[in-house]
Amino acid sequence: MDTPNDSAGVVLDLTLLRTFLEVVDSGGFALAADVLSLTPSAVSGHIKRLEMLAGATLLDRTTRSFEVTPAGETLYAYARNIVDLEREARARLSGTRLKGRLRIGSSEDFAGAWLAEVLQAFHRGHPEASIELKVGVTADLLRQQARGKLDVVFGKQCSRVQDDGELLWEEDLVWAWGEDKPWKPGRQVPLAVFPEPCVYREAAITALGQTRQGWVPAFESGSMAGCLAAALAGFAVAPVARSQLREGLRALSADDGMPELPMTRFYAYLRSAEPAVQALITAVRQTGQRRRFGR
Repeated sequence: MDTPNDSAGVVLDLTLLRTFLEVVDSGGFALAADVLSLTPSAVSGHIKRLEMLAGATLLDRTTRSFEVTPAGETLYAYARNIVDLEREARARLSGTRLKGRLRIGSSEDFAGAWLAEVLQAFHRGHPEASIELKVGVTADLLRQQARGKLDVVFGKQCSRVQDDGELLWEEDLVWAWGEDKPWKPGRQVPLAVFPEPCVYREAAITALGQTRQGWVPAFESGSMAGCLAAALAGFAVAPVARSQLREGLRALSADDGMPELPMTRFYAYLRSAEPAVQALITAVRQTGQRRRFGR
């Protein structure tokens, strides 16, 4: 911004901070407006006012997209903590902390990547609530939910869901491979995949088939850690969400002769709209967004 404000006299409004968080988390002004029940122009106005108060440009905007600036990255981290603490304070003061038992279903990669941080955030605000977790394949978990055995399922899809699934976020699906391993797949691409049914497996096979590339299930495991270990060792390439990449792995691209994969979308499937379920979904969405944007 051209004229920085005197930070000593600045008060960052919670409403503006919530709008800023939703714009970044949703990936767009229109999407944030839908969630916040505001008009896109009102959302834009909130961001402009927040930038004036902060004395810095938070989002570099174009006609169709935006990039979070370094100042925006810094404010996002603080804003998330401020909003979370405000919500926690209200819950404790009003005596509305949640109790009871939540029955959760989660895909294995979802649980492995985010669950610990989600539980920490959830427990901080609702220490008297307990959780029963079932880890498995999304399709199987949804069948259990239909039989009344699970309250909420966290899973993934590689296409938009038209039923009662609530979209949490979306990101690139990539080919994970050991960054220090030469990539010479030969006639058939060695895949590290989950057993059927698996949306990552299906997406990988479809993408290879569209480019007439052969493939072989060189490593099959129901564990994401196992599939990533196979990729890290240079034994087989693993189709995973970009946020699953860890130190020692890289994403193969068209320059490596690999076809583009579709987006992967993470959903919450609700059996009820109880406050405990909504609170958990909020914790999952916030944690996933922080991880996705590297915060």
